[in-house]
This record gives sequence, structure tokens and C-alpha cells, in this order.
Amino acid sequence: MDEHSLKRKLAQMIAEDVGRGDLTLKYTPQNTVKAEVKAKQECILSGVEEVSLLFEMYGVKYKNLVKDGDSIKKNTILFNITGSSHDILLVERTALNLLSIMSGISTTTSRYVKNAGNVKVAATRKTHPLLRYFEKKAVEAGGGISHRMGLDDMVLIKDNHLTLFKSIGGAVKSAKCDPYHKIEVEAATTEMALEASKAGADVVMLDNMTPAQIVKTIKALEKDGVRENVVIEASGGITLETIREYSKTGVDIISTSALTMAPAIDFSMKFI
Repeated sequence: MDEHSLKRKLAQMIAEDVGRGDLTLKYTPQNTVKAEVKAKQECILSGVEEVSLLFEMYGVKYKNLVKDGDSIKKNTILFNITGSSHDILLVERTALNLLSIMSGISTTTSRYVKNAGNVKVAATRKTHPLLRYFEKKAVEAGGGISHRMGLDDMVLIKDNHLTLFKSIGGAVKSAKCDPYHKIEVEAATTEMALEASKAGADVVMLDNMTPAQIVKTIKALEKDGVRENVVIEASGGITLETIREYSKTGVDIISTSALTMAPAIDFSMKFI
């Protein structure tokens, strides 16, 4: 996202919070103060760049002591800030919310990535409305990959799409009229994966298969000489506890919505 678009989105967040005006600040003295932002849990940090820009937008002077992707301990100070008490209080909750949501995602992502070994771990489009940029960026800070940012990134033919075609081959052939985008097909069975691979799909997503079913499917693709032609993605119901087993099946990518649905990390901002 370019800086202009990011500033506009951050301003919308502040506007949502402020509404017709902060009633508490209306009756609160305004002073020049110092404050610090502190982590209340250990985590993999994300959101520093966005919060820094937010501070700049609202006239808060800051010194950031850490960067996105850092592994930090409880009570680590992220920012030392100075400015009008009203300006700082205006942005406080939005800043903390961004750090909390994004760091929660990057922390959870890092755990999945660690358990997956050499297999890439990707997020899905199961993100909170209007927060996708922030959540996908947090995934990358935790060592994962974005997958599709939106519907315009690649063709992904899923089960509902397939009901509108006579065959998987027909669906892939239709999408191949545009040579500038990769084509992924969701496959629930070995037979579907074979048909998609033979039809020329670039990626085959093995959806809700067990590790044993995935191993069987990959062997079938190898036997038919099409395994090397496709990227194999495993998706559906994969947890932090099971991802290691899935990573040993021979897949190239594991995708999960658990990354962007991660629990938040707690941060605080205090005047000092």
C-alpha cells in the first residue's frame, strides 16, 4: 500500500474512534507530556511502521526503539514519545490496537512457521474487513507469506466455481484464456487433483485432506508424471499441533486462516 493510501486508512481509524469529538478531552487540561509504549507480553513485533506514521500524522514526536519482526520480551519499551497530551490521547487506542492485532498475528505466524520446517506457510483471505493490508503485512513479519491479497491476484477455482462448469478441465481451460495470471484449483480428492494438474493448473490446493490422503495424492501425481508441473498446497483444518505432520507429506505450501485469526498481544501507553 502506498503512503497516501495508508495515511487515509489511518485517518479513517482515528475518525471512527473520535466520532463527533472526544468528550473526555474537552474537559481535560492540555500539557506537553512524555510517554512510553510498552509490551505487556513477549511477542514477535509488528505494526511499528504504521504506528510511527500515525504519530507523525498527528504531531506526536517519537523515538522507536525496536522494529517490525523483532522478538521482544515482556516490558520491552517500543516507543518514547513527546507531545501534546491531547494529541497523544487522541491516537493512543488506535496505535495500541494496531500493535496488538498485528503483533498477535506475527507471533502466531512465527510459531506455525517454526513447526512447518522448510514448507512455506501462507495466510488466506479470511481477514477482518478493511484490515487485510495490516494483517497480511503482519503475517510476513512473522515469516509467513501473504498468498492472495485479493481476488485480482490470481485465479482460484473453488468448489462453488466448479459447480458452474462441466469439468475441472473446462474450468482451467476457461481461465487459461488470460495468460498473465496463475491458476489454482481446489481439489478435495486425488482424482480432482490429477484432473487439475493434467489440465494445466499452476497450483493445486488439497483441501481438507488428511496427511495420509495427501501422500497418496502426491504419489498419484508422480506416477502420472505431473507432480513437477504444479505447486501443491495443503489447506483446511491444519493447526499448530498438526502442521508438522502435514509438512512431512511433500507439499510445497501450507495455508491456514489461523494466522489472521490470531489472539491479540497486550500493549500499554503511559505518561511518565
